[in-house]
Amino acid sequence: MAQLISERRDVDFVLHEQLEVGKFSEQEKFADFNKKTVDMIVNEARNLAIKELLPTWKDGDTIGCTFENGKVRIPESFERAYELLKKGEWTAMSEDPEWGGQGMPKTVALAASEFFNGANYPFMMYPGLTHGAGKLVESFGTDKQKQLFLKKIYTGEWCGTMLLTEACAGSDVGALETMAYPQPDGTYKIVGSKIFISGGEQDQLSDNIVHPVLARIEGAPAGTRGISLFLVPKYRVNDDGSLGAFNDVVCTGIEHKMGIHGNCTCSLALGGKDDCIGELLGEPNKGMAHMFLMMNEARLLVGMQGFACASAAYMYSLNYAKERVQGALITNPKGGGVPIIQHPDVRRQLMMMKTYTEAMRSILYYIAYCDDMAHLATDPEEKELYEGLVEVLTPIGKGYVTDRSFDVVSQGMQVYGGYGFIEEYPLSQLLRDVRITLIYEGTNGIQAMDLLGRKLGMKKGKIFMSLMQKIGATIAEAKAVPELAPMAAQAEASLNKMGEVAMHMGKTAMSDKVMNAFSFAHPFLDVVGDLTSAWMLLWRATIAQGSLGKKKKEDAFYNGVIKSAEFFIYNQLPVTDGKMNAILRGADAAMSIDESSFLS
Repeated sequence: MAQLISERRDVDFVLHEQLEVGKFSEQEKFADFNKKTVDMIVNEARNLAIKELLPTWKDGDTIGCTFENGKVRIPESFERAYELLKKGEWTAMSEDPEWGGQGMPKTVALAASEFFNGANYPFMMYPGLTHGAGKLVESFGTDKQKQLFLKKIYTGEWCGTMLLTEACAGSDVGALETMAYPQPDGTYKIVGSKIFISGGEQDQLSDNIVHPVLARIEGAPAGTRGISLFLVPKYRVNDDGSLGAFNDVVCTGIEHKMGIHGNCTCSLALGGKDDCIGELLGEPNKGMAHMFLMMNEARLLVGMQGFACASAAYMYSLNYAKERVQGALITNPKGGGVPIIQHPDVRRQLMMMKTYTEAMRSILYYIAYCDDMAHLATDPEEKELYEGLVEVLTPIGKGYVTDRSFDVVSQGMQVYGGYGFIEEYPLSQLLRDVRITLIYEGTNGIQAMDLLGRKLGMKKGKIFMSLMQKIGATIAEAKAVPELAPMAAQAEASLNKMGEVAMHMGKTAMSDKVMNAFSFAHPFLDVVGDLTSAWMLLWRATIAQGSLGKKKKEDAFYNGVIKSAEFFIYNQLPVTDGKMNAILRGADAAMSIDESSFLS
C-alpha cells in the first residue's frame, strides 16, 4: 500500500539531492536534524500513514460525519489515528519543544505531511487547523493566553479551528456581522453565526475546541479595517488551566458535501443565549492582518492536500496501468492483449501525471525550504529574499498546484476508464475530495488576483524579479550541460516572454483597463506556475544528468527525472507560450460583453 500514497524515492530526491536538507544540521537551530535523522522521521511518518491513517480513509467517505441533537459524530476509526498523532508529537512538528513541538525544519515536516495527507487528508484537517490556531496564539497571544492554551493546542490535546465565513460574508470577509461587546473585566461577549467551519464540533478527538473568531467590536469601523480577532473556546478555561463552563458555542448543523466526508463542516451559533465569552487576540481592529498568518499557512496546507490527492492518484493509476491487460498493440494487432501502460495515449496520460506530480512536490518543498532559510538567515537581505519568495510563491503553491492536482486526478480516472467512475475504486473518492481544494482558503481566482494585485508589484517588483533570477540561474546551469542545453534554451525563451507579460500585466493593472487586466489574472497565474514548474523540473534534470552512471540501479529513476523535464518543456511550455500571446493581445470580450448577453 506504500506506493499508493507517494513515491518515496522522489521524496528523498527532493529532500537530499535537490534541497540538501541535511545541511540544515550545520546550523545550531537544526543541529539534531542530520540526514540520518531526517530519514528516520520520514520512515516513521510513512509507516504511520500506511499502517494507521490509510485504513481510515474509506471510513471517512462511507461512514462520514453525522449530526443529531446538537452532537457531531465522526468515524470512530479516527480516534485511534488521532491518538497516535498526538503520541508521536506530529501536530506541531516545526514548533518549539517547549510548547509541545519537535523543532524540525519545515521542509522535513512537509515530507511527513505529504504521507499523512496522502493517506487521509480529510482526517488531517483536524490537526492541520489545530496547528494554525496554535500559531495565532503563539504569535499574538498574551503570556497568560500562551500559558493556558498553547501547549494544549500544539500537543493536540485541544483541537482548533478558524471562524471567518458567514452566510453574508464569504470571500468578502469585511461584510461579516458577528459582533463583540466589551465587558467590564476586559473580555467580550461574542454574538453571531459562522458557516463552513471545518472540524467545528466534535468530542471524540479532544475535550475542548479553541476557535479563533473574527468579529467587529461594537463601534468599530466598517469593512476589514474594523475586524478584530478573538479567542473563543468551546469550554471556558480557568486560570489553573482546567475546563470551566460551556461557552455557548452551538453547532446548528453540518454540511452534506461532494467530498471530504470525514471532516465535519459545521454551522456554529455564538452567543445564542448571550453567554459566549471571547478574549481579544492581538490588537483591536487588526484581526484581518493577524488572521492572514493562519490563512497563508492554511493556503499552503490546501496546496499539500490537493497535491497529496494527485500523488496518490498517480500511484494508483500507474499500478493499475501495469496490471490491467486490455487491447493489442497497434503495431501488433494479432499479438493479444497487453498491459495498458504500453498504449501510447495511456503513456501520455501517465507522463502528464508523473510530470506535474514531480513539479508540484518540488514547488511545495521549495516554499517550505525558503521559510526555513528565512529563519536561518543572519543577513537582512538574504532574509528578505527568502521571505519574499515565500510570499510570491504562496498563490502558486495554493492556486496553481490545486488546479493541476485536479487535472492529475481527473486524468487518473481516465486511465482507469469506466472502473475509475466506480466507487469501489479509489479515483472516484480522490476526485471528489480534491475538488474543494480549488475553492477554500481563497478560491483560485482570488489567488490569481493576489499574484497580480499584490505579489507582482511587491517592493516595486523586486520580489518577482528575484523569482525570475532564480529561474534564470537554473536555466544557465542547465545550458552548460550538453544533453540539457536544447531544453534550457526553450525554457529561457519562455522565461523571457514571461518577463514581457509581467510588465504588460503590471502596466495594464494600473491603467484604465484594470478590469480587463484582472480578467487575465488566472491565465497569468497559470503562466507563472508553468514557468515555476519548468524551473523545478529543469533543476531536477540537471541533478539527475550529473548522477547518471554513478549507481546503475538508480539510472532508471534519474532517466525518468530527465524525461519529465523533457516532456514538460517540449509539450507544455509551447502551450504556455500560447497563453502568453493571448494575455499580451488582451482581448476584452469577457469585460465588454453586455451582461444581458450571457442570457438567463
